[in-house]
Amino acid sequence: MKKIIPLLALLVVVCMNTAIAEDADTKLQELQQALALKPDDAKLLNETALALYEAGKYSEAERLVQRSLAIREKALGKDHPDVAESLNNLAQLYSDQGKYSQAEPLFHRSLAISEKALGKDHPDVATTLNNLAGLYYAQGKYSEVEPLFQRSLAIFEKALGKDHPDVATSLNNLAELYRTQGKYSEAEPLYQSSLAIREKVLGKDHREVAVSLGTLAQLYCQQGKYSEAEPLYQRSLAIYEKALGKDHPDVATGLDNLAGLYDDQGKLGVAEPLYQRSLVIKEKALGKDHPAVAIQLNNLAELYRTQGKYSVAEPLVQRSLAIYEKTLGKDHPDVATILNVLAMLYYEQGKYSVAAHLVQRSLAIKEKALGKDHHNVAISLINLALLYDAQGMRNKAQPLLQRGLRLSNQSIIRTLVMGCGRKNPSVLSETRREYAKYISKFLQLA
Repeated sequence: MKKIIPLLALLVVVCMNTAIAEDADTKLQELQQALALKPDDAKLLNETALALYEAGKYSEAERLVQRSLAIREKALGKDHPDVAESLNNLAQLYSDQGKYSQAEPLFHRSLAISEKALGKDHPDVATTLNNLAGLYYAQGKYSEVEPLFQRSLAIFEKALGKDHPDVATSLNNLAELYRTQGKYSEAEPLYQSSLAIREKVLGKDHREVAVSLGTLAQLYCQQGKYSEAEPLYQRSLAIYEKALGKDHPDVATGLDNLAGLYDDQGKLGVAEPLYQRSLVIKEKALGKDHPAVAIQLNNLAELYRTQGKYSVAEPLVQRSLAIYEKTLGKDHPDVATILNVLAMLYYEQGKYSVAAHLVQRSLAIKEKALGKDHHNVAISLINLALLYDAQGMRNKAQPLLQRGLRLSNQSIIRTLVMGCGRKNPSVLSETRREYAKYISKFLQLA
């Protein structure tokens, strides 16, 4: 199960295999049969955990990885590379569920084992460095992310050669970091290098090429270069459809990317059928309770909210929230994001007290999961200030606003305001449209 976790998973819906939910059930049946004969099959446990992970069944996957870890520690010793793999897998599961404090020591232990057993320049060490960097990225600890990505990239280049696909993934991840920080001139050549490697090594119609096209298009879209982004998104979608078939979840990702581009340009009539087609694909391929479906429901809801269709938007957001709470737990940062989106829906209908309660809950989740100094905490603070101000409670609004602006910085503001589409569960309208719409008012309050 151990693998490089590409950061685009933080920015675009995670690409899944067809009929993942069914595959997970098949794997589980195989596991149950195998355990009757050979209960200590840690490898099969890991394979089953991966299928469950990809189906969005994180708690079930977590239990299997924990068992795999226990088996390997007992059979192989606590310093074996296979133990490092299980530690990495468990850490990634914790990270994806927003359990960052539980994930971090496991990543560090996995890294220490790999460095000792395999040497500091082994590709497995680079993989763990990359995944640890992804953990810090999710928490907004960008100063800690960059050196890890750079070291990971250097190891891959030395061990595998500069034209290896893992090098392309590392380049793409470093570019994602720079894009998030608003360092567009530093990000672009890395995206282009990643794309060039994949086209050369894998061929111009490979799925990974489609991924690179999408991330480069995202960079252009974020800078408002829509005419440059559109043909890249279109080519990416065409590759997905040709390589995987029109009902594959990766095709849904391509549809989302293109819909987000049109959405940002106000072409809502063009964006809506793309979002709807993406939702149908995801529900069919992944199941109706998958986190990717929750993201898609929110995309559609935001589109309808923008048009003032609140009665259509509200049940979609409520369903999205229910999926997240069920699959990720009620204290996950993505739950906090959907709470903010629902709050904005109520805000626009003048239901300020209901909206404020949701933002307060969102703020509490973010402070607990991300820390009180994370930029996404700043967003909730500013949203809450907005709601208090709307109710005439300027004395409550002003200190929240000042704290929120203090936690923000120009690169983050630029990233949030110039986002592209709604496909990222951490960068939705709450951090982009509303920020752009109300920032001048907030500054007047300050």
